[in-house]
Amino acid sequence: MTERRQPVLGVLGGGQLARMLALAAAPLGVKTLVVDSSADACAGQVAPLVVADWTDYAALEAFAARVDVVTFDFENVPAETAHWLAERVAVFPAPQALAVAQDRLAEKTLFRECGLPTPAFMTVDTREQLDQALAAIGAPAILKTRRLGYDGKGQFRLAQLADADAAWAALGAQASKHGLILEAFVPFERELSVIAVRGRDGDFGIWPLTRNWHVDGVLSMSLAPAPDIEQLQQRATELARTLAERLDYVGVFALELFVKDGELLGNEMAPRVHNSGHWTIEGAHTSQFENHVRAVLGLPLGDTGARGMAAMFNWIGDLPEAMPVLQTVDAHWHDYGKAFRPGRKVGHATICGVDAATVAARIESMAQAMGRQVQVRPALDALRA
Repeated sequence: MTERRQPVLGVLGGGQLARMLALAAAPLGVKTLVVDSSADACAGQVAPLVVADWTDYAALEAFAARVDVVTFDFENVPAETAHWLAERVAVFPAPQALAVAQDRLAEKTLFRECGLPTPAFMTVDTREQLDQALAAIGAPAILKTRRLGYDGKGQFRLAQLADADAAWAALGAQASKHGLILEAFVPFERELSVIAVRGRDGDFGIWPLTRNWHVDGVLSMSLAPAPDIEQLQQRATELARTLAERLDYVGVFALELFVKDGELLGNEMAPRVHNSGHWTIEGAHTSQFENHVRAVLGLPLGDTGARGMAAMFNWIGDLPEAMPVLQTVDAHWHDYGKAFRPGRKVGHATICGVDAATVAARIESMAQAMGRQVQVRPALDALRA
């Protein structure tokens, strides 16, 4: 009897997203091999881990020889590494998609070319250019590094023009290394994200729009399907499809959006599975993680429809007591196995139900038991509006 060979998914980066990809791959009969520079990367809890730097090409050569396809779990993987690997093994999403998402100027330019408006922006390379950009855009505004930085990192909010010196003191040293960009602050009405997937054959799927709330630049909670978004869902779907086809994208990606005066504005694109899509693990027919594995391996995509309503809550810095979640009907606890650290995502919980009223009742009961009423209040207000 011939031994059956299981396909192997290679993942660059060993964080919680890689961990969830490995967990989603296993039921499909897919093995996972992870490479990360840290020996305690949490994906190593569930999949073999190769410890290597992104420029350790001998280790990467051996890694490529052991896998059938390579993907990545965060956008700060050097595009040069992805390009190098793409010459030896299939890499999805393509390295050029990663490169665009790593540069806020290229990203926003692409958005506009695809018909997605963005807040006003200007590049900043010198202190004098910061003054010029502020004169054109005004305050409040946000100064960001063009490359690197997420979850509120690599940015400074200028409430007024007089904050220019403080902003330059905080980020000016990055101007020559990564470049800077000044963006107009948007007094948005809602934050939304669209999680989409495109297969190797061009098949396209999209989950219902997700409403998000951030605290200190870090995602605090998500609600899906976002209430009252019927007209925006079609527009978001069209924009995501246009972006995916323009980049010849394969895999899952997230498009972060602002809603202002009923219109969508592009904020950022994440070329990977995304925190705001974690609700899909229990709340959708096929999770973002399973569909990403399917897409990059050339398998048919699964149904992206929601099973009902779902609310996802991030645990930042440390974990609360799990028992109130575990005692709640259709509630799901995720511990990433990470060391606790301020500002670090160490876990999440998802509460599901057939409708908004059911989810709201479960959230309220859980939050009271956990002492998390402040965190859940915006989601409750949205569910009961």
